[in-house]
Amino acid sequence: MRDYSTGRAGFDRVLMAVAATFLAVSATSAFAQDQARSPADLAIDAAIPRPEPANVPPPTVDDFKVETTASVPEPAKTTEKSLESSTATETAAAPTGDDKKDEPAATPAEPAAAAATPAVEPAKEPVKSASNVAPADQPVADKLRDLLGAKSSKYFDRKAERAAVEKFYGSREYAPVWTEAGSLTASAKGVVARLQDAAADGLNAADYPVPNFAAATSPDALADADLKLTASMLDYARHAQSGRMHWSQVSADILYPDHPIDPAEVLANISTAKDASAALQGYNPPHKLYKELRAKLAELRGQGDGPVIHIAEGPTLKYVPARKKQPEILMEDPRVPQLRAKLGITENADDTHYDAKVAQAVRKFQDGADLNPTGVLDDRTVKAINSPKKDRAIDTVIVNMERWRWLPRQLGAPSLGNAYVILNIPDFTLKVMQNGAQVWTTRVVTGKPGNHATPLLTETMKFITVNPTWNVPPSIIYNEYLPALQQDPTVLSRMGLRLERNRDGSIHISQPPGEANALGRIRFNFPNKFLVYQHDTPDKHLFAKEERAFSHGCMRVQNPDQYAATLLGITMPEKGYTAEKIRSMYGHSEIDIKFPTPIPVNITYQTAFVDDAGKLQLRKDIYGRDAAMLSILRGGKGRDPENVIAHSQPSYSRPSGRNLPSNVAYNSDYANYSSYGNSGPSFFERLFGPPVPPAPVRGQRSRRVVPR
Repeated sequence: MRDYSTGRAGFDRVLMAVAATFLAVSATSAFAQDQARSPADLAIDAAIPRPEPANVPPPTVDDFKVETTASVPEPAKTTEKSLESSTATETAAAPTGDDKKDEPAATPAEPAAAAATPAVEPAKEPVKSASNVAPADQPVADKLRDLLGAKSSKYFDRKAERAAVEKFYGSREYAPVWTEAGSLTASAKGVVARLQDAAADGLNAADYPVPNFAAATSPDALADADLKLTASMLDYARHAQSGRMHWSQVSADILYPDHPIDPAEVLANISTAKDASAALQGYNPPHKLYKELRAKLAELRGQGDGPVIHIAEGPTLKYVPARKKQPEILMEDPRVPQLRAKLGITENADDTHYDAKVAQAVRKFQDGADLNPTGVLDDRTVKAINSPKKDRAIDTVIVNMERWRWLPRQLGAPSLGNAYVILNIPDFTLKVMQNGAQVWTTRVVTGKPGNHATPLLTETMKFITVNPTWNVPPSIIYNEYLPALQQDPTVLSRMGLRLERNRDGSIHISQPPGEANALGRIRFNFPNKFLVYQHDTPDKHLFAKEERAFSHGCMRVQNPDQYAATLLGITMPEKGYTAEKIRSMYGHSEIDIKFPTPIPVNITYQTAFVDDAGKLQLRKDIYGRDAAMLSILRGGKGRDPENVIAHSQPSYSRPSGRNLPSNVAYNSDYANYSSYGNSGPSFFERLFGPPVPPAPVRGQRSRRVVPR
C-alpha cells in the first residue's frame, strides 16, 4: 500500500519551496523598484506611517494550504519593512516574531531564502558615513588618505606621533583639520597665531614653520599644508611642555621626572577647543614663577610699559661698615632713592643714605653684569645700570624658562595643600611653600662648582633624622682622608672620626652623633640616586657669606630646627612639633621621624627670577648651566656643546685608584643612601681649621623611631 502521508509531506515541501521562491522574487523586485524610484518618491513613502507586523509565532507547515496561494505575495511587504527598519536582528537565518506569519522559517537546508533577505544592507553604513566629509573637501581628504598611507614619515618622524596622526585623520575619514572648502578655520587661525608668537614663551618661531595656505589652491597643496601645520603644532606642544632639549643633554647631575605630551590628546584638545591659541599655549608651564619670567621677557624686549629710571652721574658712593674703633660710614646722595627703585629695594624707599642694603644690591648687580662686585657705585656701574646688557638678560631669562619646563607640573603634595620645598642653588635659598604662598625660608650652603656641584632633582622627603651619624662617602675617604692618614695616623681620632676595616679589606669611616658632627643635629632625607640630602652644619659662619657654594654636594640649612618644625607642622599638625621640641631631642642617639605623607623637594637652578617686589633678579651662573644650555639652543655656534657639558657636570664615579693604598679595596656596598651622602666639610679645612673636640660617646649607639 502506498504511504499517502509521505506523499502529502513531500507535496507540502514542494509548496514551501514555491512560496520561498515567490518570496525571494518579490523581495528582489521590490528592492529593485525602490532603487529605481526617485529620492522624492522614497521620501513620500517614508513619511506615510505603516502598521507594525503582528507579534505571532513563526509559521509552520500547517499554514501553507494546497487550495490557495493568496498568502504568497504578502512576504513582499515584510521585505519592504525589513528594508526600512534595517535592524541586524532581521536575518533569514534566525527569523523572529517580527517576521510576517506567512514567511517560512529559514533552515540550513534553505540557503536561497537566507541569501534573498535584504536585512544585510547595514553593511553599507560605513560608506554612508562618508557624507561627514563635505563634497568640497572630499578631494583633499582623498589626498590626505594617500599621503598618510605612504608618506606619513615625511611629516612625522616620531613613531608615536605618526600613529596618533594616522588614527586621528582616519577617525574623521581624512577630512582636512585646518581648512573648510579651502579656507582656514578659526582653529587654524588660532594655531597659526600661537606658532608665530612662540618667542613670547622663550621658544623659536622658526622651529614651527607655518605653511602658506593662501598659495595652496590644489587638493595636493591643501593636503600637504594641513599635515605640515599639524606637525608644527605637535612640535610646539612637545617643546612647550617638556622643553626644546632634554635635561640629560645638559649635565649628568640632573634628574627630573619626564612628562611628555600625548599626541592623541593634543590633536583632540586643539581641534575641539573654542580657543585653539589659548589651548596650545596651555602646554607651557603653569607655574607662577614661569609666568612672571614670561612677563619680564616681554619687558626686556621693549614690550613692557614700566617706568624708565635713569641714574644721573655723580660722585663715587660706597659703604663702610662699623669696625672695632671706626663707626659705620654712610654717604648721602640725592640719587640713592632712584637707585633703590632701580635695584628693587622697597624698604626706606626715600632714604638718601648709601647704606648696607644699597651696597649689597649694587654688589649683586655688578656680579651679574660681569663687573668687579665691590658694592661701590662708580661711573662704570652707573652706566651699566642705565644701559644694561639686555641681550644677556634675555638669554638668561630664556634658559630659565626652559628649565621650568623640566619641572613637574604639580610641584606639591595635593593632600598637604600642595606643600613642597624648593631650593634655588644660585640664590642659596630654600623655601617651604603651601597653598601657593611662602610658609618659611632660610639660607643654605650648596655644592662647590665642579665635581661637587649640587644636582638638580625632584624627589620626596620621607623622614628626618635627629642626631645623625655621618658615614663618610668613599670619594672623601680615598681622595682626602687616607692620604693624610698615611702621613699622620692620629688625625682621624683628633677629628672625632671612627675608622673600621671590613673583612674584604675596605675602609669605613664614620662620625658619631653630636654637636661637632659634620651633618649637625638634623638630616633631612629624600632618597635619590645622587646620595645627597639637606642637613645642619657646625660651620655656621658660612651662612654670613653672600656666595655660599662650599659643600661636597649636599645642602646645609641655616636653621634646621625651624625647618624641621615647619615640615612636621605640615605633615603632622596634631603632634605639635616646635623648634624647641626638636632641640629637646638633641643627644647621641639617632631618632628618625617619619612623615605620614612625603613632601616633594625640588632642587632648581634659577639664575633669573622675579622677587616679591616684582623685580627681575639675576644670579651668577656658578655651575655653567646657562652657558651649556645656550650652546645647545644655538646649535653649538662658536662652542663645542660636549666640552661645555663635560666641564660643567660633576663626577659621581668611584674614587680614583691613585690614592688607594695597595691593601685597601673599594667597597661598593657603601654606595647606598642609608650608608652615606656626598656631604661634610673638606678634610683639610677640618684638619687645619679651629680644633673641634670630638663628642664623648660611650658604648654602642642606639636608634629609636618616633611613631607617626
